[in-house]
Amino acid sequence: MMKTIKYIFSLCLVVATIWSCADDEKNVNLSAVEAPTALAMAFDVTQDNTGLVTITPTAEGAITFDISLGDDTVELVELENGSNTEHTYAEGTYTVTATAYGITGLSTTLSQELVVSFNAPENLEVTVENSTSVSKLVNVTVDADFAVSFDVYSGETGSTDPISANIGETAAIQYNDAGVYDITIEVKGAAIQTTTYVEEDFEVTEILAPTTAAPTPPARQPGDVVSIYSDAYTNITLSELNPNWGGQSTVLTEVQVEGNNTWFYSDLSYTGIVTDYGNPTDLSAKEFVHFDYWTPDATQLGLKIVNTSYADGDPLKEDIEIVDDIVLGEWRSVEIPLEDYTTDLSGVTQLLFDSMGSGTPIVYIDNLYFYKQPSNSTAQVIDFEGGYTLSSFDGGDISVIANPDSNGNTSTSVAQLVKGSGQTWGGSKITLDDPFDLSNPIVTVKIWSPRVGLNLLMKFEDNVPWPNNTGSAEITATTTVANQWQTLTFDHSGISESIDWYNMVLIMDNGTAGDGSENYTIYLDDFTSSPVLDFEPQFSEMSSFDGGDISVIANPDSIGNPSTMVAQMVKGSGQTWGGSKITVSTPYSLSASSTVSVKVWSPRVGLNLLMKFEDNVPWPNNTGSAEITATTTVANQWQTLTFDHSGISESIDWYNMVLIMDNGTAGDGSENYTIYLDDITIN
Repeated sequence: MMKTIKYIFSLCLVVATIWSCADDEKNVNLSAVEAPTALAMAFDVTQDNTGLVTITPTAEGAITFDISLGDDTVELVELENGSNTEHTYAEGTYTVTATAYGITGLSTTLSQELVVSFNAPENLEVTVENSTSVSKLVNVTVDADFAVSFDVYSGETGSTDPISANIGETAAIQYNDAGVYDITIEVKGAAIQTTTYVEEDFEVTEILAPTTAAPTPPARQPGDVVSIYSDAYTNITLSELNPNWGGQSTVLTEVQVEGNNTWFYSDLSYTGIVTDYGNPTDLSAKEFVHFDYWTPDATQLGLKIVNTSYADGDPLKEDIEIVDDIVLGEWRSVEIPLEDYTTDLSGVTQLLFDSMGSGTPIVYIDNLYFYKQPSNSTAQVIDFEGGYTLSSFDGGDISVIANPDSNGNTSTSVAQLVKGSGQTWGGSKITLDDPFDLSNPIVTVKIWSPRVGLNLLMKFEDNVPWPNNTGSAEITATTTVANQWQTLTFDHSGISESIDWYNMVLIMDNGTAGDGSENYTIYLDDFTSSPVLDFEPQFSEMSSFDGGDISVIANPDSIGNPSTMVAQMVKGSGQTWGGSKITVSTPYSLSASSTVSVKVWSPRVGLNLLMKFEDNVPWPNNTGSAEITATTTVANQWQTLTFDHSGISESIDWYNMVLIMDNGTAGDGSENYTIYLDDITIN
């Protein structure tokens, strides 16, 4: 109880300049706050045979820490963020545990081995290597007996402060200049004597060019894409490239990267692309502009679209959109909705890439094209959009899943709400593109609750950002049955009809902290608001088997994919073939030459995704197509994978798309076995 009081008090102190604690439960919105990340502990041992160790915990988003010292000390050491603690150990091996607490009370825990010995470090194993992805970055790892930590002196002129790390961890040294250096590594334990290792004449390398090709774009119908530059499509004829306009320093060279044609811009200040002044390019029917970039040193990159038929100063003439969150040393895909531009897209004559005054960086560009979602009758798209956006705040979680109990509710898909260990007001939102129509203020909801007496709060909010938003009265209804569907009624009589209500807010057991268990998991369906929310997707059903799991969630990464909702697939600790199915009510439109493209967000390079189709005959008498596997080539970003189903039988009605992550390998349900899918397109 004291721990809970401490963190509530800490939260109130942090936000005191914005609102009073008395209003927390009604107004606070910390939806972006999560449990602390990047938790680490640094051990600094005095070299005097005393065993005195300084323990410094660090974490992103942490307010306080608890340290379990790992010896016979019973009490935890409580630390504020930015502080450390000292403790004297006898010789021996200890497990030190740090728990980091964030502003919401969510926590992250790390256990780390500490070896205290009064012998000098010996049996050193030192690895010094250049990073393969970050230019002029050197990684140093040390293992040794009787050692706790090590210091790395880079050998670069003017750099005297070492980079420190614990034994077994990696010290990353960022150099200013490439070249040859003597790198000195001092390995330390609790003994007076340290051990020194020198890596002589180590060459620090600079990565200035990509070693792999840009991601391959998906197959598209010719009428759906206008390609400026890509090997994947037929490009339009350009009048000018990198014209010598005033004030530019840019040099353009076409190079090949893994056999793929790529634009290489050096000294990029800005550069122009002229389509055709006499025959402007009509992009008014397109929805997005896409390009892939790779850069070792850019900080900003803008893409301007110009219609030169308008006078200077007219917003219809030109507009620029800027990529601020540049990622260095790897290919990144950019997707910009064309509705973000003010330019009249019916007669585009110029495109410009601009470094926005951030210097003259090196930039590689590929796959610059404009497109719209497939519109031809032979293309079939599954995009998981439902006319609404789901989001959560302060420990709440919402997703669309297969209905777990069809008794009393025959829907195939429902909303799952989970209340985790965040704030007592943690909950979720359902946001519409157009306001709710509350001319009938009575809203009924089908609910499945694990217990009698569960309270569900509902209110509506406008679309003004917090804290200036307006909310309706909070209406609470209570479940009277457990483990079955029932209908709750929420009477919003008196709600203002002069306010556009875009958000429905739902909070389970307001005032009580959840724990993420089954006791704080409910299912909702068939909201009789206007519009009716029934969570039924454009496809018939999602299901999983043997350890797989699939649901529809809010898109966690809009860079490279502007969709609001995507599918989340998780592979748990079931069978090695555990996966998921997407079932449709009418057969998939597959022909003997069909390819299927899928946007995939993977936590790692080399993740294999298997796709096959099955008829609707129950197992084991069903028929399946050939199993096609595609492999991710980038991590922590969206890319498009293509599955070639050429030769698939046209005489079979294929109702089920089967997806298996890393077939043959057991998952563990972690982030490493969690992927996101979107825009499944059958051509």
